[in-house]
Amino acid sequence: MSFEEQPEFARQVADLNNYGQALNSCETVEEVVSLTIEAVSLLFDFESTTFVEVREGEPAIKESTHPGYSAGDEPGAIARAAVESGETTIETGQVASVRDGSEVGAALAVPAAIVEDVVVVLVVRTTSDENVGDRYATPLEMLASHAATAISNIRSRQQLERARTDLAKRKEMIELYDRLLRHDLGNDLQVITGFADILAEELDGEHEQYAEKIDRAARSSNDLIQRVGDLVATLEAEAEPQPRDLDAVLESVVETVRSQYESLTVEFDPTAFEYRIYGGDLLDSVFQNVLSNAAVHNESAVTVSMSVEATPSNVTVVVADDGSGIPEEVRDDLFKMGEKGPDSSGTGLGLGFVRALTESYGGSVDVADSESGGAEFRLSLQRV
Repeated sequence: MSFEEQPEFARQVADLNNYGQALNSCETVEEVVSLTIEAVSLLFDFESTTFVEVREGEPAIKESTHPGYSAGDEPGAIARAAVESGETTIETGQVASVRDGSEVGAALAVPAAIVEDVVVVLVVRTTSDENVGDRYATPLEMLASHAATAISNIRSRQQLERARTDLAKRKEMIELYDRLLRHDLGNDLQVITGFADILAEELDGEHEQYAEKIDRAARSSNDLIQRVGDLVATLEAEAEPQPRDLDAVLESVVETVRSQYESLTVEFDPTAFEYRIYGGDLLDSVFQNVLSNAAVHNESAVTVSMSVEATPSNVTVVVADDGSGIPEEVRDDLFKMGEKGPDSSGTGLGLGFVRALTESYGGSVDVADSESGGAEFRLSLQRV
């Protein structure tokens, strides 16, 4: 008899949905695990239940009612097989038992994935192997799916909180450097420019030119300090990430960039970006920096193609151009504040600004080669 043909089918579905709602209200993974095992014990009659959490493809037991397993243990072969295949795995007979002399007749390992990544595996053992797949697989798959969704949401919230904490620490360090630069180095530069002016008036010929170069270098450094200070003030003023309409943000940015750079062609369909994401007031500046980067760092006309990839928890905006690309040897430093390429005339703050803000929203940014030989930026943001 299949799950749908059982007399208590409607009641069991209702019970599973109730547990699903409760699981999505959990604040921690431990709460999800405890509630899931409670659901299994109340809705089914199994000898044991083992909850396996999977992180980056590595499964580990979170909790088990089986006396042979403890939290932190590596799961058995049936759980690993379910992780690798992504499909419900069934064992019957003695092979299903963990220890000799057990009355276990069958074991099921039920995986649940978010997109293609398995997040949860429920392993249950029963004393009967009669119709074990039809009777138990479907309802357990429903419960495992609820648990995986709940854990994925918790991980997303934790990632966002870590990003906020990291940004706060980064802000503190930047503020410290800013104060040191403005006060100590700023004062020294004023002294240098003052004496350089006096020397330029007193000297002539080659020595006068040296004094003028010293003056220009000092003034340029002082200008950079002021720009860093402005950046710090901007980051300090940034509010907490809020739900934003991605299509509206990008449509405005693309219109602005198109009007600024005649050499830049942007292939963009706003209907493909109809997602809600978390972002602050400066989210438009993030995308504007990336798009304008293609125009600024390519001497000839360049075409940028924008596309999107979505999962239940994230939305990734892909910005790919057909320009000259970014040398692999500079990519590791590309998003560091103040870093820039050898031929760049900028300050090196633009992409550092992009990374700092994107991470403050709980997202990430990466760069690689585009299919057309240029650069491809991938900006991932938390999905609402």
